[in-house]
Amino acid sequence: MNAAGLRAHRNWRACLGALALSVWAWTLPALAQIDASKETVLQWLSRSQDALRARSFVGTYVVSAGTTPLSSSRVWHVCDGTRQVERVDTLSGVPRTTFRRNDEVMIFWPEQRRVVQERRDSLGAGAAQLLKLATPAVNDLYTLRRLGMDRVAGLETDVVHLGPKDALRFGYRVWSERRTGLVMRVEILGSDGAALEQAGFMDMQLDAPVRQDKLLRMMVVPEGWQLDRSTPQRADPASEGWSMRAGVPGFTPVNCYKRVWASGPETTALQWVFTDGLASVSLFIEPFDRARHQQEGLMAQGATHTLTRRMTQWWLTAVGEVPAETLRSFANNLERRR
Repeated sequence: MNAAGLRAHRNWRACLGALALSVWAWTLPALAQIDASKETVLQWLSRSQDALRARSFVGTYVVSAGTTPLSSSRVWHVCDGTRQVERVDTLSGVPRTTFRRNDEVMIFWPEQRRVVQERRDSLGAGAAQLLKLATPAVNDLYTLRRLGMDRVAGLETDVVHLGPKDALRFGYRVWSERRTGLVMRVEILGSDGAALEQAGFMDMQLDAPVRQDKLLRMMVVPEGWQLDRSTPQRADPASEGWSMRAGVPGFTPVNCYKRVWASGPETTALQWVFTDGLASVSLFIEPFDRARHQQEGLMAQGATHTLTRRMTQWWLTAVGEVPAETLRSFANNLERRR
């Protein structure tokens, strides 16, 4: 379940950002020009929600994390202020095209002639609500400091550092286009200041003539292709018998879903999502199955850590772009009430 859980966690992360891209860096909001000596982290987060609602662009996006091979995607994005539509084509690895129209996501797998359709939280009121829940204490968790100016993909950018105030979260370095505030590059930083993950545009065409109607026509499932629909069901952790003995400092629960994993025997898992306004953690809880040869332990891929642990008759997988000790704190505080 680890691979499926990791994909589901990263899919949810995109809800907190401006785009529902599969790459992690879009979790961070767009950054307008700031005076870091006056603006707080909370003000930066709140104001940035509108930064992409009237922008159209086309670009090539590249992601690297630790020893993971470099991956790249071609991105088309258009928004009229109320509806966001985008297309993301992978340029490396298995061919895949992802479309999003607000909360509707369709993933096309051409080699399999298969389309997966999902409903995810809208980036409108839903994302605003998530931000409202997640960020009241963000000023106590991070510092905001302007580092200067740089160029990314030939465009002038402002560079900002978001530094953690404790060891439970990582830092961020963000490059944003000076005129529009569009995020051009992001690094997640370890405790030594080195980049654990980084992603950014190699090329960018701002205000590109991207047409919504053209992208929407591409979302039609071709004749003869298989269509699989998957909609996570909202759930209440308490009603499912789960609670936290104590909260992990700075992290707020924002959503909980029931998910069905399609690989192997059908398994229902609970995904409980927490965020501090920048970092996010997902707890996946499912019945323990001896036949699946599940193994406990900790795994790291760039800034993303995955902790797996057996809890009597249950199996916990904690995933997040946080230090390993943060995941241990979540696991140690999770308890079964019935």
